[in-house]
Amino acid sequence: MSTNGSTATKLPRPRSATVFDGPDRAHSRAYMKGIGFDDDALSRPTIGIANTWTEAMPCNFHLRALAEHVKEGVRAAGGTPMEFNTVAVSDGVTMGTQGMKASLVSREVIADSIELMARGYQFDAIVALCACDKTIPGCAMGLARLDVPSVVLYGGSIAPGHWHGRDVTILDIFEAIGAHNAGDMTDEELNELEGVASPGAGACGGQFTANTMACAFEALGVSAGGSAMVPAEDDDKQTVAEKIGELVLKVLVDDLRPSKIITRESLENAIACVCASGGSTNGVLHMIALAHEVGIDLDLDDFERISRATPLYADLKPGGRFIATDLYAAGGVPVIIKRLAEKGILHEDAITITGQTIGEVAEAAIEAPGQEVVRPLEDPVKAEGGLAIMYGNLAPEGAVIKVAGTERRKQTGPARVYESEEECFRAVKEQQIKPGDIIVIRNEGPVGGPGMREMLQVTAAIVGEGLGESVALLTDGRFSGATRGLMFGHVTPEAVKGGPIAAIREGDEITLDIDSRRMDIALSAEEIATRIAEYEPKPPMYDRGVFAKYAATVSSASLGAITT
Repeated sequence: MSTNGSTATKLPRPRSATVFDGPDRAHSRAYMKGIGFDDDALSRPTIGIANTWTEAMPCNFHLRALAEHVKEGVRAAGGTPMEFNTVAVSDGVTMGTQGMKASLVSREVIADSIELMARGYQFDAIVALCACDKTIPGCAMGLARLDVPSVVLYGGSIAPGHWHGRDVTILDIFEAIGAHNAGDMTDEELNELEGVASPGAGACGGQFTANTMACAFEALGVSAGGSAMVPAEDDDKQTVAEKIGELVLKVLVDDLRPSKIITRESLENAIACVCASGGSTNGVLHMIALAHEVGIDLDLDDFERISRATPLYADLKPGGRFIATDLYAAGGVPVIIKRLAEKGILHEDAITITGQTIGEVAEAAIEAPGQEVVRPLEDPVKAEGGLAIMYGNLAPEGAVIKVAGTERRKQTGPARVYESEEECFRAVKEQQIKPGDIIVIRNEGPVGGPGMREMLQVTAAIVGEGLGESVALLTDGRFSGATRGLMFGHVTPEAVKGGPIAAIREGDEITLDIDSRRMDIALSAEEIATRIAEYEPKPPMYDRGVFAKYAATVSSASLGAITT
């Protein structure tokens, strides 16, 4: 039992007592009393509320208000909440600009800033609020690194927009840009669509990166079962937030730290959930990076092995029919986890943040009668999962494709080579891309970018121009979870690191074959080596500041693009 003044609490205070207890810490208490904390509050466990709120995007816009409900739950359970903020960079808003280079970099900054705040203030436990793509793994990485009792709370998905009698998401806007470029959509129609496609707060509605990672982290166990898919602006989200505030005190009492939850088995459960849900290729980067934080070796071959064994059960956009709010109505992530258990590929004994095993979460799943979002056990969308890992003489260290977003399995064609995303987008906009072309975008990797931009503006414009079923693309950059088509990302090594993607020249014959898991150029090994030696990448765009530091320290995408 810790005491401070005349108040006392029996709840554990393994870290905050050092900051606030005893005569020698009078100055610390004085600071806090001046801004409203009293002796009683400072004698309770301090719970850090790590918020990624910003008003620069809809995904995280509501998190400031949601944090108040978390704090109510913390106080009700006997703790003292202390909220702090970190950065959040919108993939969607910055897409197609130099600002998009900040997105993946922000994952590291989020993790680092949570670590700094928690080590500085010695919070007894933490609740991390996240929503947009990189805020979710960034929060989890920081918490895993700290290894203090903690809970991840996803802010939830946006509601669909409505246009011409159908539901729409932000993906419809990106593809509409391509249709507009091709003359198939008027200025007025585009303006009308952009006014309704993002109708409020919350993360993008499809099984894009945000919802992919939210689903994965429920399966991993660091988020409470059933919490993620409650929509951002649903009244139930406030109730969920209050319960999470209460839960974190129980997690503190039980000393249920990330190292007890994030194991080889739980990571495999999370990967299986990504594959079963048709999730984003970014899940590969983020799960490898998170595994690194807890000292578990995870590589591309683990994703290939698990995806081969995991049917695609969720019929979610961009490859399917439904969105996140539909999944919520169907029963949420626990229904997907239930399918994994029924298939016999779930490590059911893995513990979750509530103290339940993941098998118990699956058993407790409440599946809406007649729902069509998560297919029955024996009638999956596809027999294998939504990801495929590629190798070949163009990707000796691997590449990744979201096969849930395409029905095509193979293409051979001439290379159309671009040294940046901007170059390629201009070509697409000017309708220079022809059916059968294989687009190559390089110098967009973790180092070459720097920051490994997503290519949704390009890929969606290709689809919008009607070329989605006749054009392929490969890049050392990334894709949004909203990307669909024969699009291969994370080609490693990247161009500036001497990868074979640097050897490709205009018109070279490239073969992309998902069934054989190969991507090859019709050149000898000797010719590839000669061309790589002759290749001169663009000089670095940044020689100081955060981008320069990132480029100097970041690893290959095949290793998670980590900086530690």
